[in-house]
Amino acid sequence: MKPAEPDGARATGSLAAAGPSAATVIGVGFQVMDGRSAQALVRATSAGLVLLAIVVQVMTAIGAGSFDPTRFFAFFTVLSNLFGAALFLVLALRWRSAPSMSLDVLRGGSVVYLTVTFIVVILLLSAAELQLAIPWVDFVLHKVFPIIVVVDWLLDPPTRRLTYRGSLRWLVFPLVWVTLTLIRGAADGWYPYPFLDPANGGYGSVAVYFVAILVGFLAIGAMTVALGDAMHDRRSRTRRPAS
Repeated sequence: MKPAEPDGARATGSLAAAGPSAATVIGVGFQVMDGRSAQALVRATSAGLVLLAIVVQVMTAIGAGSFDPTRFFAFFTVLSNLFGAALFLVLALRWRSAPSMSLDVLRGGSVVYLTVTFIVVILLLSAAELQLAIPWVDFVLHKVFPIIVVVDWLLDPPTRRLTYRGSLRWLVFPLVWVTLTLIRGAADGWYPYPFLDPANGGYGSVAVYFVAILVGFLAIGAMTVALGDAMHDRRSRTRRPAS
């Protein structure tokens, strides 16, 4: 009588019989799972760091008696970081599944908003003007997290190709924000950023800055689409099984 094969041997024999392509697919599957779990950890940690930074800044301002939530949460920096952190938490919780098209569109918007934040802060603003006097908080919100979000977009590109026309929807949030900011400023005289304050050169100066930043949003949106599609195509070619 032929001795029975161990279960492991039978499984190995079945896998070998299925051919090298089956082994390759299974191996890639384990690699993808490990990559997704690591990515989820990075996303959750990054989001936690952003939220911690914001909480520390809020508590510091409260302790100094200078905290005004209607002003603190009116900064585009704070809103864009909260938006990006919330997305990262959602993606971390859904790490076992690929992002939906809707989540990819939101991710692209986060990339645009935080990249604009990074560039505008470096070129036009200082931490003191942004009520972020704590150096490490300023560093996390204006530099570290924007860079992480961009790198995340490149390492985990959208699951489907995006379009330049579709990227125009990313303008909705900043346009609404600017409109409400100018209305609020006209009512109470407070503006979150000096380049939006008509007291610094009049509304003509505000219009120039607005147009320049709008062009920046369009350019960065186009670059986000181009990079996302390029990395998507590259990943698709890499994962395509050999014939």
